[in-house]
Amino acid sequence: MQMKMKKTLVGVVASLQAKTLRVEIARRMKHPKYGKIIRGRTICHTHDEDGIAKIGDTVEISEAPPRSRLKRWDLVRVVTAAAIVNEVESATN
Repeated sequence: MQMKMKKTLVGVVASLQAKTLRVEIARRMKHPKYGKIIRGRTICHTHDEDGIAKIGDTVEISEAPPRSRLKRWDLVRVVTAAAIVNEVESATN
């Protein structure tokens, strides 16, 4: 039996609740009829057990078994922290 690799995506945290992130994955595509480049997005509800991600962070997520009605992804790591949060933390120190 062959193991299927889990899909991983990189996106930006749009909002958060207790242990749940709403991650937006931006994409660009050509309009099928008019040919104009248009922007689209995919919303993934992600489980964050430790609450390490903040709004604006770029995160890597991977597929997971369903945890709730919408949650189908797990947080792997924070790729880059949000710039605004870093400026506020450095100003307070």
